[in-house]
Amino acid sequence: MRWREPPAIYFEDYGNPVERSSYLIELHTNDGGSYDVINDASSPAAGDCCAQQSSARHNWEMNYQEAAIYLQEGENNDKFFTHPKNAKALAAYLFAHNHLFYLMELSTALLLLLLSLCEAPAVPMLRLGIFVHATLELFALIVVVFELSMKMRWLGFQTFIRHKRTMVKTCVLFVQFIEAIVVLVRQTSHVRITRALRCIFLVDCRYCGAVRRNLRQIFQSLPPFIDILLLLLFFMVIFAILGFYLFSPNHSDPYFNTLENSLVNLFVLLTTSNFPDVMMPSYARNPWSCVFFIVYLSIELYFIMNLLLAVVFDTFNDIEKRKFKSLLLHKRTAIQHAYRLLITKQRPSGISFKHFEGLLRFYKPRMCARERYLTFKALNQSNTPLVSLKDFYNFYEVVGLKWKAKRNREHWFDDLPRTAFLIFKGINILVKSRVFQYTMYTVVAVNGIWILVETFMLQGGNFFSRNVPWSYIVFLTIYGVELLLKTTGLGPVEYLSSGWNLFDFSVTLFAFLGLMALAFNMEPFYFIVVLRPLQLLRLFKLKKRYRNVLDTMFELFPRMASLGLTLLIFYYCFAIVGMEFFAGVVYPNCCNTSTVADSYRWVNHTVGNKTVVEEGYYYLNNFDNILNSFVTLFELTVVNDWYIIMEGVTSQTTHWSRLYFMIFYIVTMVVMTIIVAFILDAFVFRMNYTRKNQDSEEDNGIMLEKEISKEEVVGIIELYKRTSAATEIAQLQKIVLQMDKYGQMSTVFLGRRSRTKSDLSMKMYEEEIQEWYEEHSRKEESQTPLQEPPSASNSSLKPLNLRQRSQTVI
Repeated sequence: MRWREPPAIYFEDYGNPVERSSYLIELHTNDGGSYDVINDASSPAAGDCCAQQSSARHNWEMNYQEAAIYLQEGENNDKFFTHPKNAKALAAYLFAHNHLFYLMELSTALLLLLLSLCEAPAVPMLRLGIFVHATLELFALIVVVFELSMKMRWLGFQTFIRHKRTMVKTCVLFVQFIEAIVVLVRQTSHVRITRALRCIFLVDCRYCGAVRRNLRQIFQSLPPFIDILLLLLFFMVIFAILGFYLFSPNHSDPYFNTLENSLVNLFVLLTTSNFPDVMMPSYARNPWSCVFFIVYLSIELYFIMNLLLAVVFDTFNDIEKRKFKSLLLHKRTAIQHAYRLLITKQRPSGISFKHFEGLLRFYKPRMCARERYLTFKALNQSNTPLVSLKDFYNFYEVVGLKWKAKRNREHWFDDLPRTAFLIFKGINILVKSRVFQYTMYTVVAVNGIWILVETFMLQGGNFFSRNVPWSYIVFLTIYGVELLLKTTGLGPVEYLSSGWNLFDFSVTLFAFLGLMALAFNMEPFYFIVVLRPLQLLRLFKLKKRYRNVLDTMFELFPRMASLGLTLLIFYYCFAIVGMEFFAGVVYPNCCNTSTVADSYRWVNHTVGNKTVVEEGYYYLNNFDNILNSFVTLFELTVVNDWYIIMEGVTSQTTHWSRLYFMIFYIVTMVVMTIIVAFILDAFVFRMNYTRKNQDSEEDNGIMLEKEISKEEVVGIIELYKRTSAATEIAQLQKIVLQMDKYGQMSTVFLGRRSRTKSDLSMKMYEEEIQEWYEEHSRKEESQTPLQEPPSASNSSLKPLNLRQRSQTVI
């Protein structure tokens, strides 16, 4: 290959930016409103050429930093009105946007939440004195004050009070601060329902962004949900009145003797928790009374409740699409803002590598020089020295790629002697053959049947014999041989790059550890043996629908975790309220006058020579501390016999206590319906995507190949020599040495990342996305006044305000 001169992009001068960073613009204090651009490289220099270069470099560093902030705001879906507007705001912004600050936020929020373990009513073993827990609370609240002060310094007072979530957090902080001081002064606790609001501090943390999105989605789904809920409650009231008139004459029927009881029991019947008990007294008197209950359940449970799910699913699907559109256009706008800050007046048609590299130093500080150039090259589809705006729009899709040099050899054993090569080649062909795969599936199926029969024959007692079963050794040996064959045939790197192989390796490893536990009689580790049936999950690879289900499950796992945390936040709020009102009201034999007395009865009496204990156990479902409250609320979520807990508490307090349990049921019904809608939406979305893209191999994720020539690497090294970047130069020189070692003039790199739902959405809505872009462009053009193209005579940009200054005309 003929050597060429390094491309011109590597040696481009800094030039003058089309748009200057707002952090270089400061207000004069002597004239009450004029602006001055400090360190302006385009103005006549007072010093020598080096001073001008230093000034220009400083100006560009500020542009790189602001462009990186815009891109981060686009990625995190942060509103642009919160963008730092000057150098002082920038310092506060950078302080508030690092992982140490995020960890401080999270730790403070968790400390405030965990104080409920120590405050009355406390978990017995974790109880702290009032002075201690009140002091800890005040300390945590002072840290929150510091966090908010940094946020105000970054946002400015006007923007701070416009930020709704921040203002809610400030109000809650004020109330919590007053209450903590009162507790500390009085040295006694009082009714503090506002403790339920502490979860706001957790929701506002940077790491809980998914929880905020879930809550926003729940609130957006409420209007149609409330419409159907009102319809459901309307029919419930009608049937309650009808049931009261029909069944109240029957004095043996305690369920409809008053209108209140009629309404409450029909609400419970909606959950089927008291069916058929609620029907039996009237059914015993008149068999035709069953028609009332059949009609009620058919309308309320089987029609309206399913209609509720359908409406929420449709709303959820529409919200998901609008959310994707909003985020996509928000990212596009962020890219436009960043682009304006990175182009020069000399070359306004695109971003040079020097300025792109400067951007990545702030956007992804840990990215090495090789990856920066590969990212630039991957973006540059037109193969010109500059990245155009059209190419730059793909920034978020490309910047997440992890780059590795593509192997020159097809297999890891290609360089071995011929005899060894033929042996490993045979093993490679064997492990890739269908015969081998289906043989292993058969072994897994036989192992599953064997475990089932073996478990069925156990009679109880000690399930783990001191002697290791021979079947355990046989199947584990087969799995071990399979693992060894695949590792040697494919190579460790290729073997571990597959998710299914990682799963096989983990299960085999745990099975081996279980064998060790049995062989050496390590009883605390016997639980590992129970993990053996996990091998059966490998059979799901046989059918495509099962693979889609598992793939959907793995894709949903992060979102499901955030939905679970959202549900726990609701649990925390209701647990605090429950503890404040119902702590200590439920105990053994507490409800002897209620209809659920048997469930709370604790009696021991002598029968012959034996003492028999009749224990109802429901007194354990109480609100005596936060842990018991969470267990009780989970039982209420499951709804099986939940009315027993409600009636037990009501018999000890007041009838109005039922509102607490009914509201909790409605709230959890909303959250659980959203979770079901989310699962349905994700599964249906993946099915539609699979049908639309039959030829795609989404299991491999997003992959991109790029070739780098030796002269390109040399050119990059020359660029970094000018900036004295010794570490980057050493990394790049390794690539040159590797090429020299194998006598190559170029190297191919493979970029890979996992496929996200955003990538799937880009494919699904491909036609509509173009319409969204055109609509977005028309909207921007209508909002942005026409501007003259940048020229040497029009070098200073008016810093009127951030949004006006940052608009980009497409």
